[in-house]
Amino acid sequence: MSEPLEEIRRKALELLAAREHTRVELARKLRRRGSPAPAIEQTLDALAAEGHLSDDRFAEAYVRRRAGAGFGPLRIQQELRERGVDPGVIAGHLDAEAHDWVARAAQAREKRFGRAPPANRREWLRQARFLDYRGFTGEQIRRALPEGGSETHPA
Repeated sequence: MSEPLEEIRRKALELLAAREHTRVELARKLRRRGSPAPAIEQTLDALAAEGHLSDDRFAEAYVRRRAGAGFGPLRIQQELRERGVDPGVIAGHLDAEAHDWVARAAQAREKRFGRAPPANRREWLRQARFLDYRGFTGEQIRRALPEGGSETHPA
């Protein structure tokens, strides 16, 4: 291995030791350091073959962490796309059966607004906007938000 490849590999392993990275993220960080693109690709291929670099493993950990922090599947999906994860890999990790997204939406709502149902329609809409911003689908939001009074839920 030539000296530049060894240096690129050392830096890549340093970054991977701190946290999981996608291939795209790691390539971007190494390029910023001025490393040549062919050497970066060669190094990343070797790291992937050795099992040090895995977009699948990154996506699994990322979904678990972000879902645990109260974010929904739409937001997590967008964030993974921005990090260069393949859409097929993303879909596999956002599987609705593996995560009860309605329960996670209800937990996020309760953490932010408490257990009491929304007092009126305006409050219901405020809580719905919060869950929408967090990345939950309309159906998940409707199922997670308690209706409260008869005038609470929008028609």
